[in-house]
Amino acid sequence: MTTQPILSTRRLSIRFGGLAAVQDVSLSVARGRITALIGPNGAGKSTLFGLLSGFLVPTHGSVEMDGCVLNGMPPDAICRLGLARTFQIVQPFAGQTVRENIAVGAHLHLRSRRLALAQADEVARRVGLEDQLGKRASSLTVAGRKRLELARALATRPRVLLLDEVLAGLNPGEIAAMIPVIRGICADGVTVVMIEHVMQAVMQLAQDVYVLAGGRPIAQGTPAEVTRDPRVIEAYLGHGMAQRFGAQSQTQTQSQTQPEASHV
Repeated sequence: MTTQPILSTRRLSIRFGGLAAVQDVSLSVARGRITALIGPNGAGKSTLFGLLSGFLVPTHGSVEMDGCVLNGMPPDAICRLGLARTFQIVQPFAGQTVRENIAVGAHLHLRSRRLALAQADEVARRVGLEDQLGKRASSLTVAGRKRLELARALATRPRVLLLDEVLAGLNPGEIAAMIPVIRGICADGVTVVMIEHVMQAVMQLAQDVYVLAGGRPIAQGTPAEVTRDPRVIEAYLGHGMAQRFGAQSQTQTQSQTQPEASHV
Protein backbone atom coordinates (compact mmCIF):
# COMPACT_ATOMS: atom_id res chain seq x y z
CA MET A 1 0.00 0.00 0.00
CA THR A 2 1.36 3.44 -0.98
CA THR A 3 1.97 5.83 1.92
CA GLN A 4 0.44 9.27 1.57
CA PRO A 5 3.23 11.86 1.07
CA ILE A 6 3.65 14.37 3.86
CA LEU A 7 4.47 17.19 1.39
CA SER A 8 3.51 17.50 -2.26
CA THR A 9 3.24 20.04 -5.05
CA ARG A 10 1.18 19.96 -8.19
CA ARG A 11 2.37 21.85 -11.28
CA LEU A 12 3.86 24.52 -9.06
CA SER A 13 5.02 27.60 -11.00
CA ILE A 14 6.07 31.18 -10.43
CA ARG A 15 6.95 33.95 -12.86
CA PHE A 16 8.86 37.15 -12.21
CA GLY A 17 7.82 39.35 -15.12
CA GLY A 18 8.87 37.43 -18.21
CA LEU A 19 11.04 34.96 -16.29
CA ALA A 20 9.55 31.57 -15.41
CA ALA A 21 11.69 30.77 -12.36
CA VAL A 22 9.82 27.56 -11.47
CA GLN A 23 7.70 25.71 -14.02
CA ASP A 24 5.26 22.86 -13.49
CA VAL A 25 7.10 21.25 -10.58
CA SER A 26 5.30 18.27 -9.06
CA LEU A 27 6.96 16.73 -6.01
CA SER A 28 5.92 13.95 -3.69
CA VAL A 29 7.95 13.89 -0.46
CA ALA A 30 7.72 10.64 1.46
CA ARG A 31 7.18 10.84 5.20
CA GLY A 32 10.17 10.09 7.40
CA ARG A 33 12.75 10.15 4.61
CA ILE A 34 15.48 12.46 3.36
CA THR A 35 14.78 13.92 -0.07
CA ALA A 36 17.43 15.91 -1.93
CA LEU A 37 16.76 18.66 -4.46
CA ILE A 38 19.74 19.16 -6.74
CA GLY A 39 20.54 21.06 -9.93
CA PRO A 40 22.92 23.64 -11.36
CA ASN A 41 23.04 27.21 -10.07
CA GLY A 42 19.97 29.17 -11.15
CA ALA A 43 17.84 26.03 -11.50
CA GLY A 44 15.12 27.43 -9.21
CA LYS A 45 15.81 25.34 -6.11
CA SER A 46 15.75 28.14 -3.51
CA THR A 47 12.79 29.73 -5.28
CA LEU A 48 10.96 26.44 -4.89
CA PHE A 49 11.76 26.47 -1.16
CA GLY A 50 10.33 29.98 -1.00
CA LEU A 51 7.09 28.69 -2.52
CA LEU A 52 6.90 25.72 -0.16
CA SER A 53 7.45 27.86 2.94
CA GLY A 54 5.15 30.77 2.05
CA PHE A 55 7.81 33.41 1.38
CA LEU A 56 6.71 33.42 -2.26
CA VAL A 57 3.20 33.07 -3.73
CA PRO A 58 2.87 30.73 -6.73
CA THR A 59 1.58 31.99 -10.05
CA HIS A 60 0.08 28.57 -10.67
CA GLY A 61 -0.23 25.21 -8.93
CA SER A 62 -0.53 24.14 -5.31
CA VAL A 63 1.42 23.08 -2.23
CA GLU A 64 -0.07 20.60 0.26
CA MET A 65 1.18 19.25 3.56
CA ASP A 66 -0.74 16.34 5.05
CA GLY A 67 -3.73 17.27 2.90
CA CYS A 68 -3.73 20.94 3.94
CA VAL A 69 -3.34 23.43 1.07
CA LEU A 70 -0.62 25.95 1.98
CA ASN A 71 -1.21 28.39 -0.88
CA GLY A 72 -1.78 31.90 0.44
CA MET A 73 -0.68 31.14 4.01
CA PRO A 74 2.00 33.42 5.52
CA PRO A 75 5.31 31.83 6.55
CA ASP A 76 4.55 31.94 10.28
CA ALA A 77 1.27 30.06 9.82
CA ILE A 78 3.00 27.43 7.69
CA CYS A 79 5.71 27.13 10.34
CA ARG A 80 3.05 26.58 13.02
CA LEU A 81 1.65 23.75 10.92
CA GLY A 82 5.05 22.08 11.07
CA LEU A 83 7.10 23.18 8.05
CA ALA A 84 10.32 25.07 8.81
CA ARG A 85 13.27 26.09 6.67
CA THR A 86 16.84 27.29 6.85
CA PHE A 87 18.40 29.89 4.56
CA GLN A 88 21.54 29.89 2.43
CA ILE A 89 22.74 33.15 3.98
CA VAL A 90 22.92 32.59 7.72
CA GLN A 91 21.89 35.69 9.68
CA PRO A 92 21.73 34.97 13.42
CA PHE A 93 21.03 37.65 16.01
CA ALA A 94 24.72 38.45 16.37
CA GLY A 95 24.49 40.20 19.74
CA GLN A 96 22.56 37.37 21.38
CA THR A 97 23.92 34.11 22.71
CA VAL A 98 23.51 30.79 20.95
CA ARG A 99 20.94 29.79 23.59
CA GLU A 100 18.93 32.98 23.02
CA ASN A 101 19.01 32.54 19.24
CA ILE A 102 17.63 29.01 19.47
CA ALA A 103 15.00 30.12 21.99
CA VAL A 104 13.58 32.48 19.36
CA GLY A 105 12.46 29.42 17.40
CA ALA A 106 11.14 27.74 20.53
CA HIS A 107 8.92 30.74 21.29
CA LEU A 108 6.76 29.80 18.30
CA HIS A 109 5.04 27.30 20.59
CA LEU A 110 6.18 28.32 24.07
CA ARG A 111 5.24 31.54 25.84
CA SER A 112 7.42 30.87 28.89
CA ARG A 113 10.97 32.20 28.59
CA ARG A 114 12.19 29.52 30.99
CA LEU A 115 10.69 26.71 28.90
CA ALA A 116 11.96 28.22 25.64
CA LEU A 117 15.51 28.39 27.01
CA ALA A 118 15.23 24.82 28.29
CA GLN A 119 14.14 23.66 24.84
CA ALA A 120 17.04 25.61 23.34
CA ASP A 121 19.43 23.56 25.49
CA GLU A 122 17.83 20.32 24.29
CA VAL A 123 17.99 21.32 20.61
CA ALA A 124 21.61 22.46 21.02
CA ARG A 125 22.54 18.95 22.17
CA ARG A 126 20.88 17.46 19.10
CA VAL A 127 23.00 19.56 16.72
CA GLY A 128 26.26 19.56 18.67
CA LEU A 129 26.16 23.09 20.07
CA GLU A 130 25.80 22.25 23.74
CA ASP A 131 29.28 23.61 24.55
CA GLN A 132 28.58 26.87 22.67
CA LEU A 133 25.31 27.89 24.38
CA GLY A 134 26.75 30.85 26.29
CA LYS A 135 28.72 32.28 23.38
CA ARG A 136 27.54 35.19 21.28
CA ALA A 137 26.42 34.11 17.83
CA SER A 138 28.89 36.58 16.28
CA SER A 139 31.79 34.54 17.68
CA LEU A 140 30.84 31.28 15.95
CA THR A 141 32.76 29.79 13.05
CA VAL A 142 31.01 29.20 9.71
CA ALA A 143 30.33 25.61 10.76
CA GLY A 144 28.95 26.81 14.09
CA ARG A 145 26.64 29.29 12.39
CA LYS A 146 25.35 26.57 10.08
CA ARG A 147 24.53 24.43 13.10
CA LEU A 148 22.85 27.40 14.76
CA GLU A 149 20.69 28.01 11.68
CA LEU A 150 19.70 24.34 11.78
CA ALA A 151 18.97 24.56 15.52
CA ARG A 152 16.75 27.64 15.20
CA ALA A 153 14.59 25.88 12.62
CA LEU A 154 14.53 22.66 14.64
CA ALA A 155 13.38 24.55 17.74
CA THR A 156 10.07 25.32 15.98
CA ARG A 157 9.24 21.59 16.23
CA PRO A 158 8.89 20.91 12.50
CA ARG A 159 7.46 17.79 10.94
CA VAL A 160 9.06 18.82 7.64
CA LEU A 161 12.42 20.59 7.61
CA LEU A 162 13.74 22.33 4.48
CA LEU A 163 17.53 22.67 4.51
CA ASP A 164 18.88 25.18 2.00
CA GLU A 165 22.56 24.32 1.43
CA VAL A 166 23.25 23.75 5.10
CA LEU A 167 26.62 22.20 4.15
CA ALA A 168 27.77 25.03 1.86
CA GLY A 169 31.08 26.59 2.91
CA LEU A 170 32.12 23.70 5.13
CA ASN A 171 35.34 21.76 4.75
CA PRO A 172 35.28 17.96 4.27
CA GLY A 173 35.74 17.27 7.99
CA GLU A 174 32.91 19.62 8.94
CA ILE A 175 30.65 18.06 6.29
CA ALA A 176 31.42 14.59 7.65
CA ALA A 177 30.52 15.79 11.15
CA MET A 178 27.19 17.24 9.97
CA ILE A 179 26.01 14.13 8.12
CA PRO A 180 25.12 12.14 11.29
CA VAL A 181 23.38 15.22 12.72
CA ILE A 182 21.04 15.42 9.71
CA ARG A 183 20.55 11.67 9.70
CA GLY A 184 19.70 11.79 13.41
CA ILE A 185 17.07 14.50 12.87
CA CYS A 186 15.33 12.28 10.33
CA ALA A 187 15.61 9.28 12.67
CA ASP A 188 13.77 11.36 15.29
CA GLY A 189 10.77 11.56 12.93
CA VAL A 190 11.40 14.78 11.00
CA THR A 191 11.04 14.56 7.22
CA VAL A 192 13.99 16.35 5.60
CA VAL A 193 14.13 18.03 2.19
CA MET A 194 17.57 19.39 1.38
CA ILE A 195 19.02 21.54 -1.38
CA GLU A 196 22.62 20.49 -1.73
CA HIS A 197 25.56 20.78 -4.13
CA VAL A 198 27.85 18.49 -2.12
CA MET A 199 27.17 15.26 -3.98
CA GLN A 200 29.11 13.19 -1.47
CA ALA A 201 26.56 14.20 1.16
CA VAL A 202 23.62 13.63 -1.20
CA MET A 203 24.85 10.10 -1.92
CA GLN A 204 25.21 9.35 1.79
CA LEU A 205 22.04 11.00 3.08
CA ALA A 206 19.28 11.10 0.47
CA GLN A 207 16.91 8.26 -0.28
CA ASP A 208 15.05 10.19 -2.97
CA VAL A 209 16.40 12.85 -5.33
CA TYR A 210 14.70 15.39 -7.60
CA VAL A 211 16.75 17.29 -10.19
CA LEU A 212 15.81 20.76 -11.44
CA ALA A 213 17.24 22.58 -14.44
CA GLY A 214 15.90 25.82 -15.86
CA GLY A 215 13.11 25.80 -13.29
CA ARG A 216 11.78 22.43 -14.48
CA PRO A 217 12.14 18.92 -13.06
CA ILE A 218 14.27 16.78 -15.38
CA ALA A 219 14.86 13.62 -13.34
CA GLN A 220 13.98 11.82 -10.12
CA GLY A 221 15.02 8.61 -8.44
CA THR A 222 17.66 7.30 -6.07
CA PRO A 223 21.02 9.10 -5.88
CA ALA A 224 22.66 6.36 -7.94
CA GLU A 225 19.97 6.56 -10.61
CA VAL A 226 20.01 10.32 -11.11
CA THR A 227 23.80 10.61 -11.18
CA ARG A 228 23.85 8.15 -14.09
CA ASP A 229 21.10 9.98 -15.99
CA PRO A 230 22.47 11.65 -19.17
CA ARG A 231 20.03 14.56 -18.72
CA VAL A 232 21.48 15.27 -15.28
CA ILE A 233 25.07 15.02 -16.51
CA GLU A 234 24.29 17.41 -19.35
CA ALA A 235 22.51 19.89 -17.06
CA TYR A 236 25.58 20.09 -14.83
CA LEU A 237 28.38 19.79 -17.38
CA GLY A 238 26.99 21.21 -20.61
CA HIS A 239 25.72 20.12 -23.99
CA GLY A 240 27.26 16.96 -25.37
CA MET A 241 29.03 15.88 -22.18
CA ALA A 242 26.47 13.15 -21.49
CA GLN A 243 27.31 11.48 -24.80
CA ARG A 244 31.03 11.61 -24.00
CA PHE A 245 30.44 10.10 -20.56
CA GLY A 246 28.29 7.42 -22.15
CA ALA A 247 30.93 6.61 -24.75
CA GLN A 248 33.66 6.47 -22.10
CA SER A 249 31.51 4.22 -19.91
CA GLN A 250 30.80 1.90 -22.84
CA THR A 251 34.51 1.72 -23.72
CA GLN A 252 35.42 0.93 -20.12
CA THR A 253 32.76 -1.78 -19.95
CA GLN A 254 34.00 -3.38 -23.17
CA SER A 255 37.63 -3.32 -22.03
CA GLN A 256 36.66 -4.93 -18.73
CA THR A 257 34.79 -7.78 -20.48
CA GLN A 258 37.49 -8.53 -23.08
CA PRO A 259 39.96 -11.31 -22.18
CA GLU A 260 43.49 -10.19 -21.49
CA ALA A 261 46.00 -10.79 -24.27
CA SER A 262 48.35 -13.68 -23.59
CA HIS A 263 51.99 -12.88 -23.08
CA VAL A 264 54.74 -14.80 -24.91
